[in-house]
Amino acid sequence: MSERIAVVGVGRMGGNMARRLAEVGERVVAVCDRVTSRAKQLAQELNCEAPRSLAKVTALADVILTVVTDDAAMDSIFPKNRGGLLTHAGGRLFINCATVSPECHARVEERATQVGAETLEACMASSVEHARRGALYLMCGGRRETFERALPLLKKLGREVRYIGETGEAARMKLIVNLVMNANTAALAEGMGLADALGMDLSLVREVLDKTGAASRVLETDGEDMEKREYQCYFSAAHATKDINLAVRMARRCRLELPIASAAKRQYIRLLKTGLGDLDKSAISELTFRERGFITRRRAERHAS
Repeated sequence: MSERIAVVGVGRMGGNMARRLAEVGERVVAVCDRVTSRAKQLAQELNCEAPRSLAKVTALADVILTVVTDDAAMDSIFPKNRGGLLTHAGGRLFINCATVSPECHARVEERATQVGAETLEACMASSVEHARRGALYLMCGGRRETFERALPLLKKLGREVRYIGETGEAARMKLIVNLVMNANTAALAEGMGLADALGMDLSLVREVLDKTGAASRVLETDGEDMEKREYQCYFSAAHATKDINLAVRMARRCRLELPIASAAKRQYIRLLKTGLGDLDKSAISELTFRERGFITRRRAERHAS
């Protein structure tokens, strides 16, 4: 009999991971989310349960994937008092896919080990579309034996599944990936904003950038969106802010200064303060295009209220 699977945190990424696993024949028995209506709707779609209790999720499943927002959310579902998902969790495997700090992954592993469960980091460097197609790029950290146990399942979610090292190593790698990606996005927004201020053809600018040393994956995914102001969310500005902040903090613990990343972090914080954190990170271009006025309008609306 195949293992019973549950997914905790079924937003854009987690929901599509659950759909993918069900589609390829895995026994998805439960989905859970702090937004109960979202979990109920997905449960109806997948013909599974939507428990409101985390303990019930653990009772139903052998393997639980978690896709939550941040360290605080992880600590709430894996609490120190052994409640939440850790309730009677002996023998369970928790595959934690969120981008959180390495220290958080270490805390969760310690708490899970105390109750006889296993944990694995499976950090994702991909988009919602990749989650739906089973084409994620997964960076894994934890005990090698746990990775081998999880590998058959992970291969149904990822086009490439890499073992990075012990607990915390995959999280460090993911933060470095997102540091470079988010800083590149901020730099591209400035280049496009400057080109716009000079009256240049932005489609031509993107074409030339693509043929030179300025080419990047970010240019492919975000350049046209910046030009057309289409910010459908694939990776939110709020998550970009969280991740680049974690990377800068990680560097400071190494007594290393990251001036470019720190400047990019300040830009993302500015973007969040305008109320645009739920848009895609490419919306950072709203801060650099001279004539856009998105920020001015928001400030005027706040002042009027």
